[in-house]
Amino acid sequence: MLDQSILSLVILAAGKGTRMKSEKAKVLHEVFYAPMLHHVLTAVKPLGADKTVAIIGHQRDDVERSLAGFDVVLCVQEEQLGTGHAVLCAEQIIGSKKGTVMILCGDTPLIQTETLKQMYVNHLAHGGLLTIMTTFLENPENYGRIITNNVGKVLSIVEEKDATPEQKKIREINAGIYCVDVDFLFPILKNIGTNNSQGEVYLTDIVSIANEQKQPVEKYITSRPLDVLGVNSRIELAEAHKELQMRRNRQLMLEGITMHDPTTTSIAPEVKIDLDVILYPGVHITGHSVIGKNCILETGAFLKDSILGENAFIGAYSYLERVAIEAGKNIAPHSVLSS
Repeated sequence: MLDQSILSLVILAAGKGTRMKSEKAKVLHEVFYAPMLHHVLTAVKPLGADKTVAIIGHQRDDVERSLAGFDVVLCVQEEQLGTGHAVLCAEQIIGSKKGTVMILCGDTPLIQTETLKQMYVNHLAHGGLLTIMTTFLENPENYGRIITNNVGKVLSIVEEKDATPEQKKIREINAGIYCVDVDFLFPILKNIGTNNSQGEVYLTDIVSIANEQKQPVEKYITSRPLDVLGVNSRIELAEAHKELQMRRNRQLMLEGITMHDPTTTSIAPEVKIDLDVILYPGVHITGHSVIGKNCILETGAFLKDSILGENAFIGAYSYLERVAIEAGKNIAPHSVLSS
């Protein structure tokens, strides 16, 4: 836990994601070997929240099955009546506990723990009533815009579909992550109307209502806009996958692994690799594979749930699945081995 204040988490995961052009729930689309919702839950775990609530709706049974093993309480949004309504559904679970509710979306697989920690610390430092995360984008299309006055004070958030042509030119966008005092959050949500193009209860309206009540609204500006990328299309799914792949590869290279072409090399999170391994372009290692010291994997080698002893050599375009290779053994190119 970051502070003596009680922290509750609400993750919005009930939407259909129509722009994905898929019958599958959006948060279940895989990015870098796991559903995007899993990446969000992994990022929030170190925050040590008192309770983590996932709001589910569309394909709820599939989403629930995917969350087996995660310490999360599920809350069903029976009707898709907007983000504000989704958060309000969590009131019965969070109850009257004092403290902060951090709200974020299940379709932001690039969010990092450190970004969330910094936001929460910032929120508490300013009194902890309402803090929104913002960032600046060169192309802010499809994101809500941050409306401020001439001294930078946040006045409101305008959704893209409700924005005027002038407002659409604003580059500061709503990242969709909020820290809100419990005593402020739920009473406000009950009074939000549906006077907008979607006829929904917008969570973003809590900002303008706070201003009407003369309550302070703070913002935490993240300098890492990629962290808050919301995946709404297959194109953005690919962008998220590439970023997670490169984060993993950068870390492995810092730990003593050689990659001839990191952009074409994909190493699943559960894979363990020892020192001085050399990976040629196009290598893919998945599952719970273990790679010993000084191994060499040539171009296009694919390993799944396999173990390589030290100094093993895997020839180009070989496929290994659920096999153990002895130390020092050479596997010829184009080999196919499976148990």
